[in-house]
Amino acid sequence: MKLDLEQHYASLPAHFFAEVAPTPVREPSLAWFNESLAAQLGLSRLAELDPARLATLFSGNELPADAKPIAMAYAGHQFAHFVAQLGDGRALLLGERRAMDGRLYDIQFKGSGRTPFSRGGDGRAALGPMLREVLVSEAMHALGIATTRSLAVVATGERVFRDEALPGAILTRVAASHVRVGSFQYFASREDIDALRQLLDFSISRHYPHLGQADNPALAFLEAVVESQAALVAQWMAVGFIHGVMNTDNMAISGETIDYGPCAFMDHYDPETVFSSIDHRGRYAYGNQPVIAQWNLARLAETLLPLIHGDPQAAVEPASAVVSGFTPRFDAHFSVRMRAKLGLHEARPDDELLVSRLLGLMQQGHADFTLVFRHLADALGPDALEPGAQLAALRAQFREPAALDPWLDEWRARLAAEPMETAARRVAMLRVNPLFIPRNHRVEAALTAASERGDLAPFQRLLAAIQRPYEAQAGNEELSLPPRDDERVLATFCGT
Repeated sequence: MKLDLEQHYASLPAHFFAEVAPTPVREPSLAWFNESLAAQLGLSRLAELDPARLATLFSGNELPADAKPIAMAYAGHQFAHFVAQLGDGRALLLGERRAMDGRLYDIQFKGSGRTPFSRGGDGRAALGPMLREVLVSEAMHALGIATTRSLAVVATGERVFRDEALPGAILTRVAASHVRVGSFQYFASREDIDALRQLLDFSISRHYPHLGQADNPALAFLEAVVESQAALVAQWMAVGFIHGVMNTDNMAISGETIDYGPCAFMDHYDPETVFSSIDHRGRYAYGNQPVIAQWNLARLAETLLPLIHGDPQAAVEPASAVVSGFTPRFDAHFSVRMRAKLGLHEARPDDELLVSRLLGLMQQGHADFTLVFRHLADALGPDALEPGAQLAALRAQFREPAALDPWLDEWRARLAAEPMETAARRVAMLRVNPLFIPRNHRVEAALTAASERGDLAPFQRLLAAIQRPYEAQAGNEELSLPPRDDERVLATFCGT
């Protein structure tokens, strides 16, 4: 079988990757297949295959004839500590597929066995973390946030050993590419300027082809990545998403969200929220994400200095200026999104203060991030600008509901200053304020059922709900609710 794969990254010099075959698995079985994504990739014919054949294909036991599996080399700062060689320790790029939209997408296995970059690891993945990646990446896609996607999950019929023996699985991931900030760091740390230039040319051609004729392609590329990351992190923050492990090897230069390890969506609002079990000092807390993104981009800028100017010292000032531009870019993107969440469409001087006051009240009142904004939209009914039953659900989110009332008066006054039909405003707010997110306690319950009992029904139900995040769904109401105190899940794990 062929998947009409192209081999662009594999055509780069040999030291960019290692050629590795996936390790065969004992008893592959198809756990999940994304028919919708397959259709977008022009691979609808795969849905006609029986599950056993799909399991054989997406386990790597039988590779497509046009696949050339490679493990990509990269480095990275992990929790601010530089590691000169990381690379794909359990992932293999099969090639690129040109989709129905004409764009190229990487097709990659995750959990397919050891590679030269495994650093003593087993190269495998457990079923739970792979299903987590499906849930969160598909939720992000449904929310309109740039992300890698999940095409298939195959159970391997083998056990992997973490703190305990767990059922193994292989994920097939689809991405605009898997080039990371750490990819540039790999060659910069080796002072391999030729490789840096080749990687830059590849990245511009793949993601920012309009920069090919720029006066200074390396500087223009840096600015494009800064802009894409500013927009991406603003999208994360607007839906309460916490990546959890924003190492430089987990920042894709395409501007996609990549590597769903200890990620989670925030329940009650607190900028210091951390879910990752390995983030002991809160480096990657919700509120730190813009600062960390800029820090990562500074590391990218360092790798590009010799390509920006023949004298790297002369490149520092223009590169620094581009990186410094991240903050105003992020602030602008975040402001647009938060205004929209409040039903505002014209920028006014005090809007940021209106947003920050609400967030402060939410933190003080232990209010649920997602439902506060959703109930603001719901409140715009027939009695939109009057306190009463329409605001009951919103006020109930706060421990001291009366504390919200002065802010509501400010919000009503701001709405009145921007003429718009109430019904139209409500529709616009419902389009940007989700009701369903992959809440951590629901995700963990679904993964536990799949891993411990082989029951995929909770996973399938949750996935179906979060793929329609903005719609009210009869029968799924409880999936929209925050956890009770006894349901809270406070730690997530990367799965390696």
